[in-house]
Amino acid sequence: MTALRTTAIATLCCLASLGAARAEDRALVIGIGTYENLPEDMFLHGPKNDVKAIQALLTGTLQFKPEGIRVLTEEKATREAMLSSMDEWLVAGTAPGDRIYLYFSGHGLQVKDVSGDEEDGMDEAISTYDIRAGDDDWMNVILDDDLEAVLTKLKGRAVTLVIDACHSGTISRSLSPQAVSGLNGARYLPRPFAKTPKQPATRGLRIDLGVVDKPAQLTAGGLTAWSAAAAYQVAWDDVRLPIEERHGVFSSAYIAGYTPKESDANGNGLVSNAELFEYVTRKSKDYCSTLEGCDNLDPQLESVPEALGTSIAKPEPYKAEQTSADQPVNKPEPVYQKVKIETGVAPAYVDANPVTAIGDVLGKADSSEVTISLDTGPKLKKGQVFTISVTSQYDGNLVLLDVNGEGMATQIFPNDMAQKITPLSAGSTLTIPDDYYGLDFEADGSGDNMLVAIVVGDAVDLKDVAPSAQGLNAELDARQSISGIIARLQKTWTGDAENRGVRWSLGTLKYTVE
Repeated sequence: MTALRTTAIATLCCLASLGAARAEDRALVIGIGTYENLPEDMFLHGPKNDVKAIQALLTGTLQFKPEGIRVLTEEKATREAMLSSMDEWLVAGTAPGDRIYLYFSGHGLQVKDVSGDEEDGMDEAISTYDIRAGDDDWMNVILDDDLEAVLTKLKGRAVTLVIDACHSGTISRSLSPQAVSGLNGARYLPRPFAKTPKQPATRGLRIDLGVVDKPAQLTAGGLTAWSAAAAYQVAWDDVRLPIEERHGVFSSAYIAGYTPKESDANGNGLVSNAELFEYVTRKSKDYCSTLEGCDNLDPQLESVPEALGTSIAKPEPYKAEQTSADQPVNKPEPVYQKVKIETGVAPAYVDANPVTAIGDVLGKADSSEVTISLDTGPKLKKGQVFTISVTSQYDGNLVLLDVNGEGMATQIFPNDMAQKITPLSAGSTLTIPDDYYGLDFEADGSGDNMLVAIVVGDAVDLKDVAPSAQGLNAELDARQSISGIIARLQKTWTGDAENRGVRWSLGTLKYTVE
């Protein structure tokens, strides 16, 4: 096992260009709360406030020019206007390499699939101002097929898609007063006039963003897509607030998460995609715990795994904090470096310290759920023999990696030498290496290092991203390896009756070789 010296010096000459708006940067912001052909009790109060907040995010943190933002709300957001704006404003008005931002706040729904490309026989869709009920289904909607056609044309741009709606298949498909009652604030339209099936035909079959059927193809082309809820969950207006102050639960958390003091889990001044995802997930669950009938709420993120640890916006310098004596506290300026994601279309920025950067990939802050210790303590001499102990409060499968200061990692567990391959039991301690290994771990190199322990409570198959055959054998790129694991853990878990996020816990330990 190696532990090599940190070399965290990087140039900042290109940093100022991150997020700098160009004339070609375009955003289309859509919010629909009132509808031409729907009853008033199906109106939403949050979208109008969501749109204003997203505009402020775009012109502020994301540095879009106001003239590069087109807004469609209420009666301006007809199906024709939405589709023509996507084609003319976003596709025709930009070129490969440009930034594109497409945001929608309003009702999501499902309609019968007529193209035959849907496994469950249903197309996911977003509503329009002029949506109307046909003889047996909704008319004048934007289908997932429509959106995917637009996104395909935008290949080569850095596209961010944000959908604050849902496409739930678990809500009764009827417009009866009984079905509508209790859905106050739900961003989902039941199907019109259809009988409620004994068992929803779509349960467990479609696990994706709802409006993105082919995420792997689209993310490779430059797409980062956010959605307010997993398939078959409900997105919400925040009904705890007065009507005029309401906003989307997801949109509010997503926007707040751009502030480092809110979501920067490892405290390095950079908010990564993974950190933002963990923040909006936590805030969504906090809301769901206060609302009767909100069983689960798991926001979704689709991107290439390598993008998880990259900054969502230009990292801001630390601001001086005041002590009790009103004296400013000076923090060192964060240092970042520019990286190129293989399948990405825009430069990305990561912490220049490879050890610190791993926290941005993980996204979560450390908790007491998983603890790591060295029998020697966190300071070692070169050549010193040591053992690693891991304890989890929950049952689960362990992945343990050692990250050095050059950004390389050794997968310590799982490995082919371990006799204990059963999951960790809650409260029990796994010590590596034990007598079965027939070898010792010796500290090597010098500088700061990090041990990362991930304990997965669900039976998620990680064999392709953390195979035991590479344990203790291969030298891995730490960011790439951990990004692949975390991307897998962000997928929806479908092994239970209700879809939800994967249960996993995290523990880290920084140590130094002198």
